[in-house]
Amino acid sequence: MQIPENLRYSTDHEWALVEGSRVKVGITDYAQDALGDVVFVDLPAVGAEVTVGGALGEVESTKSVSEIYSPVAGTVVAVNAIASESPERLNADPYGDGWLCEIEMSNLGDLDQLLDATAYGSLTGG
Repeated sequence: MQIPENLRYSTDHEWALVEGSRVKVGITDYAQDALGDVVFVDLPAVGAEVTVGGALGEVESTKSVSEIYSPVAGTVVAVNAIASESPERLNADPYGDGWLCEIEMSNLGDLDQLLDATAYGSLTGG
């Protein structure tokens, strides 16, 4: 299981790549493995306001449907069309082409609630 050191993680198995006041968000390798083959992704609309722990969308796999939760509060400024058009990218490249959306944070302090790679590894047994 991959747990990149440069990312932050939620206990709900989303990752956040911090880029200034924005974060790129996706699901972790652990999450995509638990879900199985992803067949559909429902992403938020650009301009949507999100809250910490609030729903961003859904990921549907051959096993189940799972909510995606926002690791930070703010405004969705971009969504990954590749993830919608080719949902299998979440399985093949969860930390690359499989990202979901980008959020302009309204509170940089939200990052303090996220886990680093070591803590996330402890959470997942990785």
